[in-house]
Amino acid sequence: MSEHVYKTIEITGSSPAGIQPAIENAITKVAESMHSLRWFEVTDARGHIENGAIAHWQVSLKIGFTLDK
Repeated sequence: MSEHVYKTIEITGSSPAGIQPAIENAITKVAESMHSLRWFEVTDARGHIENGAIAHWQVSLKIGFTLDK
């Protein structure tokens, strides 16, 4: 196995459709401007309630990526 050095960033994705779409929205957006994405870790999940129902999700993530050599 080769040696890697990783950098992490923290982001928050959102979606009215649920936690999974919020995560996917965040990763898709980050992938537009960064490369070598390797892993993610969910650090927080929260939601907005309207009329007694979940209206929107926000999920905070740490994204890890390898640094260029």
